[in-house]
Amino acid sequence: MRIGVPTEARPGERLVAATPATVAQLRKLGYDVVVETGAGRGASFSDDAYADAGATVVGADEVWTADVVTTVGTPAPERLSSLAAGTTLVTMLAPAATPELVALLAERGVTGLALDAVPRISRAQSLDVLSTLSNVAGYRAVIEAAEEYGGMFTGQVTAAGKTPPANVFVIGAGVAGLAAIGAAASLGAQVRASDVRPEAAEQIESMGGQPVRAEAAQQQVSADGYASALTEEQERLTQRMYAEETARADVVITTALVRGTAPTTITAAMVAAMRPGSVIVDLAASGGGNCELTVPGERVVTDNGVVILGWTDLTSRMPRHTSQLFGTNVVNLMALLTPERDGRVVLDLEDPVQRGITVTRDGEVLWPPPPVQVSAAPTAPVVEAQPVVDPVERARAEAEAARRRRSRRTALAGLGAVALALVLTVAPEETRQHLVVFALAVVVGYYVIFNVTHSLHTPLMAQTNAISGIILVGALLQIGSADPLVSTVAVVAASVASINIVGGFLVTYRMLGMFRKGD
Repeated sequence: MRIGVPTEARPGERLVAATPATVAQLRKLGYDVVVETGAGRGASFSDDAYADAGATVVGADEVWTADVVTTVGTPAPERLSSLAAGTTLVTMLAPAATPELVALLAERGVTGLALDAVPRISRAQSLDVLSTLSNVAGYRAVIEAAEEYGGMFTGQVTAAGKTPPANVFVIGAGVAGLAAIGAAASLGAQVRASDVRPEAAEQIESMGGQPVRAEAAQQQVSADGYASALTEEQERLTQRMYAEETARADVVITTALVRGTAPTTITAAMVAAMRPGSVIVDLAASGGGNCELTVPGERVVTDNGVVILGWTDLTSRMPRHTSQLFGTNVVNLMALLTPERDGRVVLDLEDPVQRGITVTRDGEVLWPPPPVQVSAAPTAPVVEAQPVVDPVERARAEAEAARRRRSRRTALAGLGAVALALVLTVAPEETRQHLVVFALAVVVGYYVIFNVTHSLHTPLMAQTNAISGIILVGALLQIGSADPLVSTVAVVAASVASINIVGGFLVTYRMLGMFRKGD
């Protein structure tokens, strides 16, 4: 079978659905690949590079006669009308928003596979073009903000004075938000981020950001992988937190887009309270925008000097890597559809991933697919039922057990005191002095160790290593004693001190390794 890669139809689009590298991977699956002349020019991929990878460079009409046609954006209706029955179209279709397009594909007998309908399950992550595009968009949003912002992201201390780092606030810690957090933090900005999902806090910290939470507005993830809706009170608390954060931020990046719809997170009043020169990058502009003043596809400057960027082509502004990542998603899908690696598409509708992206097949509309159960949180472990115990009986049993423990401790303390008294009675004066010093050392050591803060335990270990070294030297001197008891105690002391020294240095070595940069 042949896979066709046409030039993208959207004006100014620089992406392409396959790169020379992914063409070679598709050929390993057994497919012949035809690429339209100039399809990769916007992403800096020449026709010669495609030819060297094994593709055939042809005209547009021949590309659209291929058995499988793959594009980044939805093709124009006139192109869809030219597809032959039995053709497989692999692209982003937005089937929920374009029912007329779905009907057209079914009428033409085209098998439509929507790349933007990949189920949100772990096994399908390698096919998820939305995550791919969101990752690039989040990174590019920081680049756009840095260009608009009138200062440096990182703080500097120079002979001419010092400059503070930029304050960046990111709303939403999904794929795009985390990419923006990582990029802004790597540029030296102080990054704060918010997400209504409680588990997002750890992800924000892992990317170098500081999570900001309105505790009463935290939400659990619903069964479809999205955060559940906020109540009116939670919405009020969240808006108050957004107002406080945007007022202190130099750059705000919004990423809240749920099923193609952008909820309002930044009101006009919040924008009016921001400092002149601040920048808002609205990654949800394609869905209407998270900011009330966003105009999709345009740059807006408010009366108080705040710049609002509503660009909808951020991924196209980084075409080379975006095309490579998108093309890899397509390769992963084709590998799933080609189990025999023989260049033939085998669509298995029993597979929830393949069923989830199949919009039309054999003239039949298969959208929407049956729901795929997504467990957004780990399943709670099964706990065996415990027998019911009378509270009075349980309290009586616990009191009796505590009394027995106290009796045992008292008896052992009494026996120890009697034994110590006998030893002191018969022992010579020198031995008694040593025992007194030993007892005082135990008491002092106990209170010293347990009153030292945990952060000082590693430096303290270095000191105990030195003490253990003194003990080891003293034990070595006593091992040759004529008294068998002294010699035995010296051997034990030398052994214990050696273990302590070796263990101490190993722990210290590992601690120091945490502060070494990798090669």
